[in-house]
Amino acid sequence: MEENREVIIKNSHKRSEDYGVKRKTNYSNKILNKEGILHVLSKNKELIEISKGYINMVYSSLNEDDFIIVLTDNDGCILHIQGKEDIVEGFIKMNFIIGAYMNEKSIGTNAMGTAISENKPVQITAKEHFIDAFHNLTCSAAPIHDSSGKIIGTLNLTGKCEKKHPHTLGLVIFGVKAIENELDKSKANIILKETYNYMESVIDNVSKGIMIVDTKGKIKNVNTLVSRIFNKEKESLINEDIDHIIPGWYNILEMFEKDKLSYSKEIKVKHNSSYKVFLDFKPIKTKDRVIGMVIIMTEQKEININIQKNTGAFYNFEDIIGESDALINVITNCKIISNSPSTVLITGESGTGKEVLAQAMHNYSHRKNNKFVAINCGAIPENIIESELFGYEDGTFTGGRKGGKQGKFELASEGTLFLDEIGEMPLEMQVNLLRVLQGGRVTRLGGNKEIPLDVRVIAATNKDLKEEIKKGKFREDLYYRLSVIPIKIPPLRERKGDVERLINYFLRIKAFKLSKAIPHINKSLYERFFTYNWPGNIRQLENCIENIVNLDGEISFNIFEDNIESRSNIQELKQENCEEFNNICTLEEMEKIMIIKAIRIFKGNMTKVAKGLGISRNTLYLKVKKFKVKV
Repeated sequence: MEENREVIIKNSHKRSEDYGVKRKTNYSNKILNKEGILHVLSKNKELIEISKGYINMVYSSLNEDDFIIVLTDNDGCILHIQGKEDIVEGFIKMNFIIGAYMNEKSIGTNAMGTAISENKPVQITAKEHFIDAFHNLTCSAAPIHDSSGKIIGTLNLTGKCEKKHPHTLGLVIFGVKAIENELDKSKANIILKETYNYMESVIDNVSKGIMIVDTKGKIKNVNTLVSRIFNKEKESLINEDIDHIIPGWYNILEMFEKDKLSYSKEIKVKHNSSYKVFLDFKPIKTKDRVIGMVIIMTEQKEININIQKNTGAFYNFEDIIGESDALINVITNCKIISNSPSTVLITGESGTGKEVLAQAMHNYSHRKNNKFVAINCGAIPENIIESELFGYEDGTFTGGRKGGKQGKFELASEGTLFLDEIGEMPLEMQVNLLRVLQGGRVTRLGGNKEIPLDVRVIAATNKDLKEEIKKGKFREDLYYRLSVIPIKIPPLRERKGDVERLINYFLRIKAFKLSKAIPHINKSLYERFFTYNWPGNIRQLENCIENIVNLDGEISFNIFEDNIESRSNIQELKQENCEEFNNICTLEEMEKIMIIKAIRIFKGNMTKVAKGLGISRNTLYLKVKKFKVKV
């Protein structure tokens, strides 16, 4: 151990010589000015604040009071000094001050600098120090690491060399471990807070009510929609007993504790008895133990909108815009199989036009004079979807339609049933659907009569069903039953040749719809349409064109989801400012130049200026005021 220590000191002395440090030096050759000190203290604010408590603890554990404790950053710059006032004053005369650098390059071998260089705790005493001025001192230091193992500072005890004791280094190491643990906890708390804020934002922006309940029946969180449904402030719902809202809660919880996967029910909201809400219950588990419940709420009016999506087929193959080889191949194959009774599975990303293609197939077939019935499998609660597909007999449900009700399979008799978002269908429901598809017969809920079917089934999904099968979320036998004829619609990015035709088509129909003239699109904007990848496909392009028609040829900057506007504007600024970039100037001067140029390029439109520079409008106005830029 002693031999290893000698090697460390020998290597440190060699480095000190190589750095050109003079042995007769009395103090560090690098000391920050006032501005530099403020910057380094601000940069290391968290380290300083967390360390102070443990510095007090270490100092109070010392048997001697003629030591000082020093905290440095990862480059050896002193951030904090603590000790008796007269002792500290003595060290100040040796320039042991905040802003002085104690790394080997600045002052040679010493515990702080060598601990950083070697990345390990070290004790340096008397002539082991490189400069003569420190030969009467003993220093014990250890590096402080962040959670990734990176050095962020050192903690050091310095006193007269006759006070040297091996326990001093042990005390420093103890203090460092405590600081590192506190830093880890602080980071974990920040991450936890950010995650919580992120989740709050997510659940507040979904179209369904979300409620989280613990096993004691206390409401732990709700989103804004739940507050509106129950006509209560969010804060008043938190920690309320769920039994006040959903009677029979503990019976539901007991079902999940017995391994039930899901459960649905309908309730009437107390403040409005005619207002119905459908609830889907999902357990929150850890190590096979239920620790709470997520309740997903769907309003009756939303369900009505989704289950009434059976307005018939309006589109023909002639309505599908495009002449790319990929699209023509899809249309040709669909025409060939239009009259086949076999099930079809249409796959493709969101916005590619899966339902349009399904309607075109229906209208091209001998079933075109009969109904095209569509149902969105992902938009209807689990306890409703079965009755919607298969119907029910009189008396099956309390409040059900007198005489019963036909299901979508019966409604689509001799026509086409379009099962949209089939990948969202609940697993338990998939068994029943498979049975109907295999048998060609349906039995209404509450009945025992089998009704023969003559229905062409077309299903569609934007999910990879093979991956869903691997995850246990989709039945393999149902997949093969549905995909007798698989059709894949290519995304818009794979048929860029169709973009121009789609632009012209949407310009015409949107201008007519909005009673506006077809706008002129400038060349640079027009070219961007062909370089953009269109993750939202045709639907996104359609919305983009409607945006342009509304704004008479202009475009909202948030229309492109991957901020190609920002990238393009920044590139333009860089091209405009190549001369300034080649000149040497301060960052603030460069910032001012960029802002002035951006204001000129965007003709004073501060929203566009902020977007182009990649900053918020508030930040932009602060900088305009700071640099006294005329707008």
